[in-house]
Amino acid sequence: MNKQTLTTILHSKAGLAALSLRFPAGIIFMAHGSQKLFGWFGGYGLEGTGQWMASIGLEPGVLMALMAGSAEFFGGLLLVLGLLTRPTALILAVTMVVAIVSVHLENGLFLANNGYEFGLALLAASVSLMFSGAGSVSTDNWLVRQGSR
Repeated sequence: MNKQTLTTILHSKAGLAALSLRFPAGIIFMAHGSQKLFGWFGGYGLEGTGQWMASIGLEPGVLMALMAGSAEFFGGLLLVLGLLTRPTALILAVTMVVAIVSVHLENGLFLANNGYEFGLALLAASVSLMFSGAGSVSTDNWLVRQGSR
């Protein structure tokens, strides 16, 4: 990957607006990922989440739980740091589409019925960050500034 491509991926003119979206979305993704990976915050960990994923047809379950949990936990961490925000947001958007289609869509919109309302909000945040980038207060922009010296 050449320097110009990397600069294009990392640079953002989004200002502080992206930070106000990146930080809470990152924390939410990290919390959900930690439930899947580590069983924190009332989650079931890899084994339990894997069994559930297999039961809804996402096979092999443990691998699917590892992939979803890793995307959410490490993706959320990268959002908080503002590092590799655009590619991370793309991965998180795909993760949310899978969650919406495979788990929540048949339940309708509302969260109270296990609907896709929350997943849709996280999808929207991810897509927004994919287009806007990390914003002015981010590791991405710091790296771009260091590279231009």
